[in-house]
Amino acid sequence: MFKKIAVLTTRSSWFTPYAKNLVTTIKREHAVPCRLFFDHRAISSGYSVVFILSYGKIIEKQFLERHRHNIVVHASNLPKGTGWAPLFWQILEGKNKIPFVLFEATEKADSGLIYLKSDLSLRGDELHDELRQLEACKVIDLCRMFIRRYSRLKPKKQTGRRTYYPRRSPKDSELDTHLSLQKLFPLLRTVSNKEFPAFFYRHGHKYVFHIHKATEESHAK
Repeated sequence: MFKKIAVLTTRSSWFTPYAKNLVTTIKREHAVPCRLFFDHRAISSGYSVVFILSYGKIIEKQFLERHRHNIVVHASNLPKGTGWAPLFWQILEGKNKIPFVLFEATEKADSGLIYLKSDLSLRGDELHDELRQLEACKVIDLCRMFIRRYSRLKPKKQTGRRTYYPRRSPKDSELDTHLSLQKLFPLLRTVSNKEFPAFFYRHGHKYVFHIHKATEESHAK
């Protein structure tokens, strides 16, 4: 069915360890040659599938035309929620049921035919690192599903109103100290203690706020 498969991500991306796992999984489950790439220009022509996952560079039409399928996974119910960090934006909106779609990449971002949809159900207590892990597992599951169900899949056009999420930056982790902890908690779930920690200003000073779940032992104390 597939002669060879590529997984494309950004070398510095949070997803890179999971991309390596996906390559290993595809080789083991489907006995198909599979390679990991960090630059789309390094991928030669003739790949049956290129999974483009957490990749930040602009991909030219000429590249997309080299391969049978160029597949992207996005954490929103497209065309609603195109753009950046859709998982985190929806958590900030108070949602704990996050739709994921697997679709064909085109020249226009987040606009291709949809092959698969699946929801990620959250408890509401997950913090950044756990959210990333759950997101990666859902992405990998959808890629595996695409390979297994390929012959039975019927791609569908996107329908509905197109909305857009802007790129998030470290400044989006600022806490409004006038809000209650309950109202701040969705934001606290999305901040990264390492990359973009929560912070606030008071008396002319900037204070950095780290959040983590206490272990059962420390919680008991």
